[in-house]
Amino acid sequence: MTFFTDLGLIEPLCRALEAEGYTQPTPIQAQAIPQMLAGHDLLAIAQTGTGKTAAFALPVLQFLHQVPGKRMPRSARALVLAPTRELAVQINDAFAAYGQFMPLKRATVFGGVGQYPQVQALMRGVDVLVATPGRLIDLMQQGHINLGGVEFFVLDEADRMLDMGFIHDVRRIVAQVPAKRHTVLFSATMPAMVATLAETILKNAVRVEVTPTATTVERIEQRVLFVDHGDKRKLLVDLLRGEGVGRTIVFTRTKHGANRIAEQLQKSGLPADAIHGNKSQGARQRALEDFRTGRLKTLVATDIAARGIDIDGVTHVINFDLPNEPESYVHRIGRTARAGAEGIALSFCGHDEVAYLKAIEKTIRQPVPMDDAHAYHSDDIARRHTRGHSDGRPTKAKAPSKPQGQQQRTTTARPSRPRHAA
Repeated sequence: MTFFTDLGLIEPLCRALEAEGYTQPTPIQAQAIPQMLAGHDLLAIAQTGTGKTAAFALPVLQFLHQVPGKRMPRSARALVLAPTRELAVQINDAFAAYGQFMPLKRATVFGGVGQYPQVQALMRGVDVLVATPGRLIDLMQQGHINLGGVEFFVLDEADRMLDMGFIHDVRRIVAQVPAKRHTVLFSATMPAMVATLAETILKNAVRVEVTPTATTVERIEQRVLFVDHGDKRKLLVDLLRGEGVGRTIVFTRTKHGANRIAEQLQKSGLPADAIHGNKSQGARQRALEDFRTGRLKTLVATDIAARGIDIDGVTHVINFDLPNEPESYVHRIGRTARAGAEGIALSFCGHDEVAYLKAIEKTIRQPVPMDDAHAYHSDDIARRHTRGHSDGRPTKAKAPSKPQGQQQRTTTARPSRPRHAA
């Protein structure tokens, strides 16, 4: 059994981890931290929920503490690039927690809010800057930030960067960072463009991988519910009122759909809010905080929240709309069963989504068991899907026995578990 104290971390970091209640590293942390402490560039393949933030934050903090350096005005010694505002805030919070016993200065910059406070934070220079690409380039063009002093560069969720169209911004930023630097690239998957980018920015990198590409977390109980589109909202309300359904993220394909579902849930007496790209940064942060603290039981989200939102205690993920990209399914359901817990992922499948379901099953290399023990089951949609199975029958989810006529309630176990650093 490995502990953080076995990885070569200095005393202030070990003390901070102990203060946060973390003792044992996750597999990605156990593999990545020693390599980074040894000074190697790193290519790490790890999905969200594996503890990847601490895997790079701890070595970066140790480097800044041990290697002499001076903060320069409008500059940063370490730069962490993240694809979304939410992830940037989360990473900044992690640096604050792990570096609580170090005299290091941090800043985070992202769009959607006024830039003046961010410019002021950068005036005298910082040790750690966490940024999204768009706002960082804006500040660079205005002369508010110079990347010539960056000694440590971390590119987080590289594949998500590409999905969101940031590849050109990333290349522009990399061109402004000194060639002599430590570089780390994290990605959940390794498409060709990410591999090419890694070859460009990494030097003699060590590769670590803890989760095979496009596989799902084994602890997640997956089910598909075949339902006509017009019945989806009623089914969702029934499920959220079920026993054992705690903190839940509901995923939709569109921003408008997320708003409508959140409004319907509120009218049904179920505390809910929506989070998507058209929401202001303040509204998004309030919704996340209400969800994190339990004031909201349900968060309705588009795929912007499928990656990088690390909130413990999510018992269920419900795909109200199946994603048209099967990889998004993997990232969505990864919001539950985090840090050793178990969880349930339920997916609604309408007539026009059967092809999406088949693509998902091909990607995860297994059928998603069918749950037909609900009031809105559609035999017609189920038959359309089963034509793709060799025996002509879907795999049925195992359900506990229940009295005749009683609707099945969705439950999930909540075993005790050790805490792991995010």
